[in-house]
Amino acid sequence: MGGDLQFEKPLIELQTKIAELRKFTEEKGIDFTEEIIKLEEKAKDLQTEIYGNLTPWQRVQIARHAERPTTLDYIELVFTDFLELHGDRVFGDDAAIVGGIAKFNGQPVTVIGHQKGKDTKDNIARNFGMPHPEGYRKALRLMQQANKFGRPIICLINTPGAYPGIAAEERGQSEAIARNLREMATFEVPIISIVTGEGGSGGALALGAGNRMLMLENSFYSVISPEGAAALLWKDAGLAQRAAERLKITAHDLKELRIIDDIIAEPFGGAHKDLEKQALLMRQALVEHLQELSGFSVEQLKQDRYDKFAAIGQFTSFVTEEMETEQAEIEEIATEEVET
Repeated sequence: MGGDLQFEKPLIELQTKIAELRKFTEEKGIDFTEEIIKLEEKAKDLQTEIYGNLTPWQRVQIARHAERPTTLDYIELVFTDFLELHGDRVFGDDAAIVGGIAKFNGQPVTVIGHQKGKDTKDNIARNFGMPHPEGYRKALRLMQQANKFGRPIICLINTPGAYPGIAAEERGQSEAIARNLREMATFEVPIISIVTGEGGSGGALALGAGNRMLMLENSFYSVISPEGAAALLWKDAGLAQRAAERLKITAHDLKELRIIDDIIAEPFGGAHKDLEKQALLMRQALVEHLQELSGFSVEQLKQDRYDKFAAIGQFTSFVTEEMETEQAEIEEIATEEVET
């Protein structure tokens, strides 16, 4: 299979051997049942060993898998009555971001996400899931509409990052991302963001400033790609595997660091192995978090969003005795001036 990853090959070879024995049994009438059962048990153990102990770099590879489900795949299975909306009303329509109105368990919602292609031609049309400014402005337009009509916002994140080309910069890439962050902080409806594959830099964060940030088990979320980090730190993009381990970009690392709120489990081998099961797991997570947020008032939603991001990171106050003395003198002078 062309989409198999290097670390999966021993398992694939074993599964191929099992399939060949089954075919041989059917065609020649020779009973290999006992051998097949033993090989299936071995395959099951090997599957547990491989997928139960994935390294950060292996999770990155799964997150980038060519067959990994896209936003439109999830929309089809998780939501109903989807009506796609186009354009940013300023420049044009960006196919790297899709969005529109849908229903989730009968409730109207707005769903927006990065969209990668299914093949080379589709990926070129979708710019490999890397939006231009008009993509983020389209997303913002749809979120503003959702806020106006009281619809919860669901964002599905899967992008290597915002497109870094000259045309994108000329049209205000950084401003478009910054505006999304600012506006999302003020919205009066629940916002849930889910990283379904790659969560690359500001391109991902532009859809990630919500009340809840969830991640699929084999996705990653990072300020920079492992290759980019390796090139900057060690002048060698080939050390991406080492960078992936150092960056703490997996769902489990980020949950421990309290960057994200929840992890959505994946079928063994990744979401592409069983799309329907993955969609069911995503649906269950959305039900849980939407029910929680539906009980919040407008002010509670805004405060919850603020508290979430304010709690990220650690801050240390570095104040020397000399600095304290200087501050005391300044305050004393200020008090004397006020009195006179």
